[in-house]
Amino acid sequence: MPFARISELPNHVGQSVTVRGWVTHLRSSGKIAFIVMRDGTGVLQSVLVKSQVTPETWERFGTLTQEACIAVTGEVKVDARQPGGHELGLTELTVIGASPLDYPIQPKEHGVDYLLDNRHFWLRSPRQVAIARVRNEIEQAIHDFFYGRGFLRVDTPILTAAIGERSGLFSTEYFEEGNAYLAQTGQLYGEAAAAAFGKIYTFGPTFRAEKSKTRRHLTEFWMIEPEVAFNDSDDNMQLQEDMLLFIVTRVLERCRAELKELERDVTKLEGVKGPFPRIDYTDAVEILKKKGSAVQWGDDLGAEDEALLVEGHATPVFIKNYPKEAKAFYMKENPADPRTVLCDDCLAPEGYGEIIGGSQREDDLDKILHRLREEKLPEPAYDWYLALRKYGTFPHAGFGLGLERTVAWICGTPHIRECIAFPRMMHRLKP
Repeated sequence: MPFARISELPNHVGQSVTVRGWVTHLRSSGKIAFIVMRDGTGVLQSVLVKSQVTPETWERFGTLTQEACIAVTGEVKVDARQPGGHELGLTELTVIGASPLDYPIQPKEHGVDYLLDNRHFWLRSPRQVAIARVRNEIEQAIHDFFYGRGFLRVDTPILTAAIGERSGLFSTEYFEEGNAYLAQTGQLYGEAAAAAFGKIYTFGPTFRAEKSKTRRHLTEFWMIEPEVAFNDSDDNMQLQEDMLLFIVTRVLERCRAELKELERDVTKLEGVKGPFPRIDYTDAVEILKKKGSAVQWGDDLGAEDEALLVEGHATPVFIKNYPKEAKAFYMKENPADPRTVLCDDCLAPEGYGEIIGGSQREDDLDKILHRLREEKLPEPAYDWYLALRKYGTFPHAGFGLGLERTVAWICGTPHIRECIAFPRMMHRLKP
């Protein structure tokens, strides 16, 4: 008998097939029984009629429990009332792997900490499956977006001697070379690659040793970081806007079922259209003061400030040209206002906060060297990076998109801990 995935059953109507998966629900009326199972591609109901199966098969049904791994064989029938629109008239049942009655996640309310302790099982729930599928579609959309525009993907080191941001570092001894750090960003290497290939993007894990417990922070997360030779800050924001519009359109086209499972208000996503507002930091401070914020010029913007700035906007909002003291050393000084740098934060609507940070990079060797010394960063670790400004310096710009934050916004999920398979947070290192 041929094996089939649940998603493939429309191709097997009227045929007998075997499907393998895990039990989610069971019920019986004495003469007829129902098994609902999943296999990762869909959900299937199988029907057993006591008079039409062997006594051994009927008895085997009685041993089934939640999450038992089974194989069922029978005829595929069309039934629009069922998930996926099909049902299996079961003739054979095999138990591949039994599941004891104390399966950790029962059909009742559990606390978040308990669910995270059992994340290896929580992943099986319909909500978590839906989030994972949306994340997968977002990742594929990002690859398709950059591939279609002629970008080259470059994989950058996770172990590095140089840092890109001020936030905390995870360090480890690296043979006789001293300390190595888990990469906070692939950007510095992306800048070198942009000089070689013109326009590139990196896609990989990044690490921040921040003692933060907010709903927007993980210690290990994924970043997408394009870098484009000869782009300025305005070009950079346009690329961000184009990418986000591409992602939202793709998810709306291909993940309607998942968004429904998540009870996501898709009208919010359908309202995401260009152009996105671009607000200068100085103007943003005045807007915030009028809304009652205590923020002062020179402060970085917190989560509450970001939420106030996107009020009334259906689309993401760019806040640009922050004070240089609030931003990283590599950002280009703003010729129109040397107190600021040519950068932007892209804030998602509905209060989800910053999902992208970008800037035009400082291409003047003396200026970037001055900023490096101001930050008291070890110059020898950046010798190769500084050399990019010595030998054929060039204007360029790039940004970093936080994947989990983007997934949270698009899914309407309040905390990013559900937006990665195995979240790493300040007090969570397992499973």
